[in-house]
Amino acid sequence: MSIEFVREHTEIRPVPFVPEIRLHLAEEAVPLWELMERVTGEVGMAPPFWAFAWAGGQALARFVLDHPGLITGRRVLDLAAGSGLVAIAAKRAGAALVLANEIDGYADAAIEANAELNGVDVQRIHGDLLVADPPDVDVVLAGDVFYNREMTQMMLGFLRKAYASGALVLVGDPGRAYRPAEGFEEVAAFRVPVDRDLEDAEQKMVTVLKMV
Repeated sequence: MSIEFVREHTEIRPVPFVPEIRLHLAEEAVPLWELMERVTGEVGMAPPFWAFAWAGGQALARFVLDHPGLITGRRVLDLAAGSGLVAIAAKRAGAALVLANEIDGYADAAIEANAELNGVDVQRIHGDLLVADPPDVDVVLAGDVFYNREMTQMMLGFLRKAYASGALVLVGDPGRAYRPAEGFEEVAAFRVPVDRDLEDAEQKMVTVLKMV
């Protein structure tokens, strides 16, 4: 998908909870979604999740920037990266290498646009990593990934393999319904500003979880 589309149909704004990072963001989801379907001729395509700074990603990005010692000099994977916010934060925190993975073509373009906007080098992996073994990284970061049963099961399988290989695994979760009851410990909690149209709230309490 086109990086020009991302730039043309979004506005550059600072992320509310991570204002040192700016992203190409949309004001409303539905008009952009409808435009994407008109442009592509594809009905029923994925919503433009990439055009918003989701609560889990904001909290995880904040945690990474506030604790650079976890990231500096290490190889990092941002899984289901969306806008690339967490990947950008990891690079800002001093990661030696950052990989940002998305299955959505528009998200892949948004990651490219947002990395360029923030002057950082993020390597993109476009495709489904959950069906393969984790890449050779030291840290795996994931925001807002426990939103349905199937995705949670797939994510947990991948994250457990990464953890078993020695990676630090951190997840930002705003209390999604399928958040695992065990296998993680809480390392931080933040009250994060969110888009009312997306979350039906002005703020969400978000926890940063470490796999154990």
